[in-house]
Formats: sequence, C-alpha cells, structure tokens
Amino acid sequence: MIIARDQRNLPTTELDLLELTNFPASWDTWMHDIFGYNPRLEESLLQRRDLLRIGSLSIAATALPGSLLAGRRAPRGTAKSVIMLWMAGGVTHIDSFDPKPDAPVEVRGVLTDQATSLAGVRFCETLPQLSQVAHKLSILRSYSHDSNDHLKSQAYTLSGRKVTNAQLFSEPNIGCIVSQQRGPSNGLPGYIAIPGITRPGPPPNNLFVSGWLGSEYLPYCLGGVPSEPDFTASDKLDDPPSELEDDLTPRSLALSEEMSQSRLQRRAGLRDQLDRTLRRLDNSQQLAALEGKYQGALRLLMTPSIRDAFDLNGESEGLRQQYGRTKLGGRCLMARRLVEAGARFVMVDYGYDSDYGNIWDNHNAPSQNHPPIQQMVKRGYHLAGMDRAFAALINDLDDRGLLDSTLVVFLTEFGRTPRINKAGGRDHWGAAGSLFFAGGGVKRGQVVGQTDGQAAEPITHPYTPADVAATMYSALGIDSRGWIMDIQDRPRQILEHGRAIGELF
Repeated sequence: MIIARDQRNLPTTELDLLELTNFPASWDTWMHDIFGYNPRLEESLLQRRDLLRIGSLSIAATALPGSLLAGRRAPRGTAKSVIMLWMAGGVTHIDSFDPKPDAPVEVRGVLTDQATSLAGVRFCETLPQLSQVAHKLSILRSYSHDSNDHLKSQAYTLSGRKVTNAQLFSEPNIGCIVSQQRGPSNGLPGYIAIPGITRPGPPPNNLFVSGWLGSEYLPYCLGGVPSEPDFTASDKLDDPPSELEDDLTPRSLALSEEMSQSRLQRRAGLRDQLDRTLRRLDNSQQLAALEGKYQGALRLLMTPSIRDAFDLNGESEGLRQQYGRTKLGGRCLMARRLVEAGARFVMVDYGYDSDYGNIWDNHNAPSQNHPPIQQMVKRGYHLAGMDRAFAALINDLDDRGLLDSTLVVFLTEFGRTPRINKAGGRDHWGAAGSLFFAGGGVKRGQVVGQTDGQAAEPITHPYTPADVAATMYSALGIDSRGWIMDIQDRPRQILEHGRAIGELF
C-alpha cells in the first residue's frame, strides 16, 4: 500500500493506520512529510506504537495534527483586534530599525543613528518619533525568508502560506481567515482594508484575496477599484507634496439626497421578500456569499454609529496634525477609529500609490523619479511620514486604553539590500528585514533577533511570514494549526508552516 504524502489524502481508517508499520521512510521523516511534525519541537510527544493504538479508535485524520501534534502550546495574547500596517514594496531595514553605524559606507550610507527610549537600542535618524516610543514596541530584527520576488513575497506575507506563481490568488489573506473564524464585530465587516488599492506589478495584481475561502470573506475595501492601478507609471512628479489626503468615506455608505433612511428600509423589506423566494430556488454557495455581502452593506448603511466610524471629521485638528495631514496619517487615524468602534481586523494599506508611485521599492531606477534612497527616506510621504503616523497611532491607542486589546503589526514583504547600488538605491532582499509589534499582549520594550554587521542575514533564529501570521492568529486566540472548511467543503489547515513567535509575549 502506498501512503500519499499529502495533507488532503491522509490515512483515515484503522486498516490504513496499521499499514503504516511497513512505511519505508523513518518515523520522523514520515511524520514531517504527512503532518508537518518537527522532532526538535515535538520530541517524545508521540511514539509509533501510540499512533497504532490511536488507530484502533479510527480517528479522523483532520483531528490528528491539532489534537496530538500541536507541540508546546502557542502563546496567547490579549488582542480583540488587529491593525496590520501593510507597507507593500519592501521597506529598507538598514535605514530605519536596524542601522549599522560601524559598517562600510557603501552599506550604512551617510545617515546617522540615534538613541531610543530603550537603553542600548538605536534606530536610524529617520525615525525620531518612533525612537521615543520604542519602549512600547517589540522590534523584530530577524525577519527572513528565501524570496526576492515582490508578488510571491507579498502573497506569502499576506497569507502566511508560501506560494508559487500559480498560487498568487488562491491563498486567503490573514484577515480573511480572521473574518471567517471570528466574524463581523459590532456591525463592522470582519476584515477592512484602508483603502485596499495596492496593485503591485507590472501588470497590476490585486493580492487582497479570499482564495479558497470564497468571496464572502473578501476584505471590505474603502478605496474601491483604483482609478490608476498601474502605479509603476513614469509620469509622477519628481517631488510630489506629502500633505495629500484620501477621501476614505466608503462609496457604499454615501446615500443620495433622494434616498432617505425610511425609503432605504422599505427597499430592504422588499429585498428580503425577494431573497426568501430566491433561496427556495437556489441555495448555492455563490448566492450565500452575495447575500452575506448585501446584509453587511445594509447594516453599514442603516446604522448611524457605524457610518460615523468612517468619518474623520470628528477628530480634532491637533490630533490630525499629530498623525500628519498625509495619506498614511489619515489611514492610520481611520484604523484607530474603526478599532475603537469594534472592528476586528483592519489593514492599513500603503505602498503603491497613484501620486507617489512605488513608495518603498527604491531601486532608484530611471522610471521611478526617485532621488537616492537615503534622500528619499526624508520625504514626508516616505519614512519621515511613516515615523510620524505610526508613533501617533501607538500613542493614541495607548492614551485611549486600546493598546492592550489591539495588536499592531508593522509588516512589509522584505528588506532592502545591505549594499547601496550604483544608482544610489537598494534592491530586494528577502534574507533580512525588520518589523515591529505592539499591544495585544506583546511584551513592551524589547528587540527580538539580530542581524550580522551588515544587516545581510540573521545571526539568531530567523522568523518567516508564516511565523508572523501564526503570531497574529495566536494573539486573537485562533489555533493556526487548526482546520477549516473551504468553499467546496474540503478541510484546509489554517497554516501549514510557522509558529507563533513566543519571545514576543
């Protein structure tokens, strides 16, 4: 008998399990191939005879990894909500959170480093305000994986699942899984993207996908479809102003003058009658997904307090200035408002922009209209603006008593090359990067991991996008090795690899 080494084709009967006594591979190899078992983490957890004894119970294969192969219990945070600060394009780690002042000039460049509120920890001069709140952060300097490709790295980071080119759109975003597991909160969609317009390319690709979970769990994008999706175009201004703001009010919440609330309620009643008739005729998955979207949009329209959560006009001018009157500042402030209103998972999306082009992807290629990267970082829409907006968000959440219940994760797909290229830019570098976490049960004021003297690779344990995804799930109390059903009622493991980063908690 041949045992298929695939999680979707596991042995499920007593006879199948008894046949395992003759498998050709070693016990550890077989367990790794079939269940993702790692003997270093699960040592002495399960012996061969234990599995055969379990076989007499004819357990379901989908229960086996979660119940018996979980290893040490994942750390749990106190998060009720997540704000994911998604900076697509590859933020330079050397010019931000992991400066190397003793490295050669072709690595460190001309920027200086500065002290932070954490003793002995230094950031680049580009982050003066985040340096002041470093004691509220947990900085990860050993973020690492093996791809320098934007699309595959972004899909991996957004899902926690390593992908091929053929899987760019098949694996659901982390927010989609959270939405499926935890559902809407306080009338707000389970996964909100602010504004959800990033389209890496060329050609432009929408990676905010629900994949095998189905369209019911797509993110609720405030920005809709971008008017100019090809953000690699070369006709951007040489030095566009940083103080540009988005209109972040969802178009779906804008009632026309002739559409009153009472008229909307009457229309909803008629729609309900039609829906009941349709459901008797067709109970398909597609109809259920559309129905779920309709009901969610109707709740948003008919609940004034929810609609108000999307309106920044209620914020004071002083607070708006703290965040910065920039696109990123407004998006971070909107994220805080939505979490305060009860949102479960909010993604702040900032990386490919119709005014700024590829903000973080700073090769200094001729088509980008960028100055050398160490000048670029000082612009108000680049690291200087990120520093201001992120520090304001952390302080604002903390001042309102929301930080302990809100996990904030700064995430990008990879770092940039240690060596500055001949054009003055830095290229893709999956081997090393820096992230930070705050709130949601994460320990304050620490640095996890270390890179070598040129920030080229970790010299401590590396952590992958799968580990980061597992950390977010764990903070929300979701078992990342648990199983869920896809749109075709097939069991899928939430994450096939990765474990929560225990040092953070």
